[in-house]
Amino acid sequence: MKKILVTRKLLDSNEEKLKKLYDVKLNSNDELYSQKKLIEMSQGCDGILSALTDKLDKETINLLPDSVKILSNFAVGFGNIDLEAAKKRNIIVTNTPEVLTDATAEIGILLILGACRRASEGIEGARAGDWKWSADYLIGKQLTGSRLGILGMGRIGQKIAKIAKSLGMIIHYHNRSKLNLEKEQGAIYHEKLESLLSVSDVLSVCCPASKETINLINKDSLELLPKGAVVTNVARGDIVDDEALIDALNRRKVYAVGLDVYKNEPNLNPGYLKHKSAFILPHLGSATKETRTAMANLAIDNISEFFQIGSCKNKVN
Repeated sequence: MKKILVTRKLLDSNEEKLKKLYDVKLNSNDELYSQKKLIEMSQGCDGILSALTDKLDKETINLLPDSVKILSNFAVGFGNIDLEAAKKRNIIVTNTPEVLTDATAEIGILLILGACRRASEGIEGARAGDWKWSADYLIGKQLTGSRLGILGMGRIGQKIAKIAKSLGMIIHYHNRSKLNLEKEQGAIYHEKLESLLSVSDVLSVCCPASKETINLINKDSLELLPKGAVVTNVARGDIVDDEALIDALNRRKVYAVGLDVYKNEPNLNPGYLKHKSAFILPHLGSATKETRTAMANLAIDNISEFFQIGSCKNKVN
């Protein structure tokens, strides 16, 4: 029986499934393993079911025992893993695509609503009990008729577009390639990012993190937005230059932000905490029972597929 290291605690149903299939090393205390502990725990294992919180960089991968043949990441992203280092050691890396779409898109819409309608300030006022109605109390931005610019029109971007369209928003998008008419759902394609930014009353960042997209939303790109635009990010923190976005908030170039992802999570830039117009969440994109269960099941299935046929459809390296 193959031996699998599971680096973080999963939901009970997923761990029971693993126990039936493999000899598993579970993390019952949900400890965040140090590099040393992870290497120690991986001894004698054939595979690792990892999480985004595990930094599997080149150094760590090179220290893994030769027995490890697969890193099954419990996430759609895999920025925590050095893919090239894994490939050089003949270790396959897999992810969990498709199953996160609905839950993440729901958070994407929540970020748009929360930022546009000043939810953070509203929650603060309601809890303090010191709010008084007036005609101009916490007036926000209405979504109806606003232009939503979606940066990255993959599955999540398309789902956000569908929901936002039902709320009366006009959808624009920039993508590596133009979608077919069925997937576009009437959205307006912009070949250049600069063109998209110029018409985005609300910008929703949905693209993957890569060498090309790191700090793609920076001082220069933010200046192209209409004054008073709203910026939301449901993708990855590395795509946004925090200092530039906070500066845009300070100058009121940007009206508000809605964020679920950050650089150096969970240690987000303290500049966001100072802004009442920052609607911030602790990376809840996939945090529903249904989605987390499906993610773990797919991560397990990826391992099973690999050991059965020597490859996996969700291989990313």
